[in-house]
Amino acid sequence: MKHVKLFLIALMAVGVFFYADSAKAHFNLNQNVRIHHVVHSEDGLDVYLRLPMPYVVAELVGPEGPDGLPEPAPYTYNQLEDGVLMHYLDQSALRSDPLGLARIAAGSISLAVEGQKQAADIVSLRLHTLGQEPGFATLDEARAALATGDVFPVTDETYVGGIMVDLHLHFATGQVQGYSISHSSNPGLEGQEDTANLILDYNGQDVRTYRATGLMHTPVNVTGSATAAASTFLVEGVRHILEGPDHVLFVLCMIIGALNLHSLLARVTGFTLGHTVTLILGFFGIAPSGAWFIPTVELAIALSIIYAAAMAVWPPEKGHGDLKAFAITSGIGLLHGFGFSFMLHQILRVDAPNVWHSLLAFNVGVEVGQVMIVLLVWPVVLFLRRQPGRVWVNSRAAVAVCASLIAMVWVVQRAEFFL
Repeated sequence: MKHVKLFLIALMAVGVFFYADSAKAHFNLNQNVRIHHVVHSEDGLDVYLRLPMPYVVAELVGPEGPDGLPEPAPYTYNQLEDGVLMHYLDQSALRSDPLGLARIAAGSISLAVEGQKQAADIVSLRLHTLGQEPGFATLDEARAALATGDVFPVTDETYVGGIMVDLHLHFATGQVQGYSISHSSNPGLEGQEDTANLILDYNGQDVRTYRATGLMHTPVNVTGSATAAASTFLVEGVRHILEGPDHVLFVLCMIIGALNLHSLLARVTGFTLGHTVTLILGFFGIAPSGAWFIPTVELAIALSIIYAAAMAVWPPEKGHGDLKAFAITSGIGLLHGFGFSFMLHQILRVDAPNVWHSLLAFNVGVEVGQVMIVLLVWPVVLFLRRQPGRVWVNSRAAVAVCASLIAMVWVVQRAEFFL
């Protein structure tokens, strides 16, 4: 019974952890994607970088002044609006010394060859308002975004959180094959741990796409290997399902509802086929484009957890039950696949190089994460089933109820957002 209690307590703790709100940030962060295009040449490496401006200046906010407000970060000024501290771009400072902002941005990026950090030369800097920024998914778009024009072609007051910074750096490394790239800043922003970092490495005719999540304090090693590049997307697929509470809860309910190994395989296979189809379709835009679609899918995913929990408590009969479970999990997998595609589409454009390699590696990572959950939970299920009395029945019901309660909270939240 001790093992049973620990099992249930751990599951409930995971649910509470997933649902807990993170601390509020000092700066609003309306975008958390950083894109790096790294081009090899005879004399070194050119890096075309796009990142949100809060990543550049947020950690440079000064101490609190006599007025009770913090000293503004460089190239910003503060303003109270209805008692809320807002941060605006100081356009006069930017236009008088744009290279100062470029130096701050360049100072947070580290490019090393054989462990030796390389010095960066600033080539150009451009700022764009979020939603009006030019494309940056391909190398041609990145070059065009940094080629000509005013450093910031806007005169209206603009929130710092609504500005993207484009930076072109040159590293005189000579010809190199491998290097590592990282960032040192820690701006203290809400959502920064989910930062989507994309690194596209251009070496002759070869283009490799690497993916990393978070602040990138740990360097990403770029070797030019197609396998190494794809593995970063595989890792992100694993991470996405394991850190996605709705996906984890559904898979958990799917496992505890299986009557035997054959039933488990039918459910897992159905879910895999379903989400693979819609992950691909959703990523390539073969899905409704209305503003209602994403909130509808997110709401349906929460409802699918409640349904899966009910199926776990009242599983279908043997015989045709496996076929029914396969059909149901396939249908629900279609919903979850769209959820996977929404996330992937934020960090990988359809016209990105080697898109199929990255897409398939991400999907394989999702499968690996799903198998990890199965391998962790299924032995516990088998152990509890061997216990006398109603240990398994009560344990299964407790887990299903906990999953349903968490999902019901999400249903209310997502229904409010949808309405």
